[in-house]
Amino acid sequence: MTNVSVIGLGKIGLPLAVQFASKGHQVTGVDINQNTVDTINEGKEPFPGEAYLQEKLQHVINDGKLSATTSYQKAIPNSEVVVIVVPLFVDTEGVPDFAWMDTATQELARHLTKQTLVSYETTLPVGTTRTRWKPMIEQTSGLVEGEDFHLVFSPERVLTGRVFEDLRRYPKLIGALSQVGAKQAQQFYETALDFDDRIDLERANGVWDLGSAEAAEMAKLAETTYRDVNIGLANEFARFAGEHGIDIYSVIEASNSQPYSHIHRPGIAVGGHCIPVYPRLYLWNDPEAEIVRTARATNMTMPKTAVNILDAAHGSIRNQHVVVLGASYRGGVKETAFSGVFPTVEELRTRGALVSVHDPLYSDQELVAMGFAPYQLGENIDAAVIQADHAEYRSLTPKDLPGIKTLLDGRNITDSKTWSGVTHLVIGRPASDSR
Repeated sequence: MTNVSVIGLGKIGLPLAVQFASKGHQVTGVDINQNTVDTINEGKEPFPGEAYLQEKLQHVINDGKLSATTSYQKAIPNSEVVVIVVPLFVDTEGVPDFAWMDTATQELARHLTKQTLVSYETTLPVGTTRTRWKPMIEQTSGLVEGEDFHLVFSPERVLTGRVFEDLRRYPKLIGALSQVGAKQAQQFYETALDFDDRIDLERANGVWDLGSAEAAEMAKLAETTYRDVNIGLANEFARFAGEHGIDIYSVIEASNSQPYSHIHRPGIAVGGHCIPVYPRLYLWNDPEAEIVRTARATNMTMPKTAVNILDAAHGSIRNQHVVVLGASYRGGVKETAFSGVFPTVEELRTRGALVSVHDPLYSDQELVAMGFAPYQLGENIDAAVIQADHAEYRSLTPKDLPGIKTLLDGRNITDSKTWSGVTHLVIGRPASDSR
């Protein structure tokens, strides 16, 4: 058993803390939000939607393996391992804002004791672990990295909603500043995680030491930036295909039948905490990466592109009632980080449309708080845009949206045959108009 502290009990940090506790470690979670701490100590999940979290949380709380606190002083001195999962923000210019992480790092450093392993799991620009956290911790604590404590970067590689599944499926990457730190990190994560067999990998699934913190930092940026670039390419293909009466989805299916092609799917927006953000962190390190910059710019224009398609097919949306279906950035997840709903609504309003928003995961009050007029299925409208691929939207019919003349399916989840009498639009696919 190892005494572990997890700093930051959000949608990634709390499942991590529960996972570590479920493997027999004694875990203390630290969070600045007293309500979050109280809720966790009552054995209740503070946010919905994470598979298996409630039952696993209740179990480790009942067993006394997990507790939460707002006090670094109570948690850190007793810890042999400290894992940090505090948010890093990026502004519109791509400049990282380290404020929250700086505060957490300084607080843990004030209470750090010798021979502690400190692991950062928040995605970082390359070089941050060595050039920012190491000197900050040393200066505040008076301890020396590599002798008195050990520092490692080990990026989280999970998606909210399926954290426990992803922890098993993907190798755990580590990159330390010393060989001793790498050994300690490998030993800890091997005891704290389980790994599925992966015959598709060239080496066994498990803890993978990349040899340096910089390599581990870049690996996380590379895998997420690749997705953004690939989606940007798919969106470029979709734009061209749509202009020339070609079905991009049949093209992608054909292309991906060859093992060296892995084209992603186009869509109305790229949202969430990861894909819109981490390419900007990479660009902060590598401003000459024009491919990355172009893909990010392409993906940011997709809401406007989608509204252009809708406007042209509908015959002007000015003074038309248009409902945006989905406030979440992706289906089944109650999260609006960088969601396409915001630029889509803004663009519709710019065109003079009367806009409302629907989402099965959000109440009317929550939608109003975001600045949206809420919509109820069954109310008369003129047009609709599917922004999030919620399962509930797959079975929609014109009866659910009375009066609808034009549907833009920004996620390609509906069947045009269901939409008889409606102009059915999908980005990158010829319009289906059965009116």
